[in-house]
Amino acid sequence: MVVDGTLPAGVRLNEVHLAQQLGVSRTPLREALARLVREGTLASTPRIGAFVKPLTIEEFDQIYSIRTLLDPEALRLAGLPSPQQLERLERLNRRIAAAADPDRIIDLDDEWHLALVECCPNQMLLELIRDFMGRTRRYELALMRERLQVATAVGTHSEIIGALRGGELNEACKILKRNMEAGGQPIRQWLRNKEPDRCAAR
Repeated sequence: MVVDGTLPAGVRLNEVHLAQQLGVSRTPLREALARLVREGTLASTPRIGAFVKPLTIEEFDQIYSIRTLLDPEALRLAGLPSPQQLERLERLNRRIAAAADPDRIIDLDDEWHLALVECCPNQMLLELIRDFMGRTRRYELALMRERLQVATAVGTHSEIIGALRGGELNEACKILKRNMEAGGQPIRQWLRNKEPDRCAAR
């Protein structure tokens, strides 16, 4: 609900209403909220409650810079994919190119990146990538709600696949890192453009 904007930035979470809405008791709900506070999605104020943290350039840069380190390392450890894996990556890339719905594009792009590194033997590394995908998704969807057009990384995905087909694992890792660094620029610029509004509201 936080990720898709149902609970927008700044809103105070009402435990009673949330428990009723989700059909759960308040104990597991509090445990979930405490976890979101630890993960940095929510802020908690004693005797007042939990609030959805605003989207900031500072947080995004910290999150996204970690992704640019995790994914290329996972690809390096995964090694060159099989022909079957390369075919799957190409099919996913075609589906991304054909998709129009922002949520669907983000889902498919995440699926593509996970398929790219699925043979990585370090399961903790893969779990970290999944975790940080969830953290960046909140930013990606917020941007998509304000922009009708969605730029995709289909071309860069094809470059990575081409490098892997040619047996150039190191080159594929470099392209992946450049792809991820470039992918953060539209969100970063969007956040910068919103900064005057945030300052004026104070």
